[in-house]
Amino acid sequence: MKAAARQSRRLFALIGAVTIVAIAPSGAQETRAALPAGLPDLPGLGETMMRDTRSPIALAGFDPVTYHLESGPQPGLPEHELTYGGAVWRFASAANRDAFLDSPALYEPRFAGFDASAVAEGFVADADPRRYALIGSELFFFTTEENRRRFLAEAGLRDKARRNWPMVSRQIAR
Repeated sequence: MKAAARQSRRLFALIGAVTIVAIAPSGAQETRAALPAGLPDLPGLGETMMRDTRSPIALAGFDPVTYHLESGPQPGLPEHELTYGGAVWRFASAANRDAFLDSPALYEPRFAGFDASAVAEGFVADADPRRYALIGSELFFFTTEENRRRFLAEAGLRDKARRNWPMVSRQIAR
């Protein structure tokens, strides 16, 4: 039994020594392979990167134009869809699809449809297309009703989200 314990201690000591050697700086300059031009830098240690896991169908298939109508959000139909900005957008009618094509910036949600409150806090979070706010002509989405209420109550969050968006959007793998 003592021999087994000694052997176990030696094994753990060996594993520890190998681990220390593996993570210790070598003294040589670390070289990084250059990334092709136009790609964002890879995240460093301690940094996180949010992967865009959403389906290629924008807004879970809801018609973006209907958020601006009195009737509210309506599901789009496959027969009235188009590909725009790398996503498939569905519309309740051909007229809505044409309206979107005439002015996509008016109908696209702010912050690429991510939770506006999360963007204000400095990170991306998927949002629920049924939790939204239309402020002026700007469409915002939220993960929870609490996030929505807070965003509507604190006007400063809109400015904070707008300031954060360029930095936050770089966390999204495209």
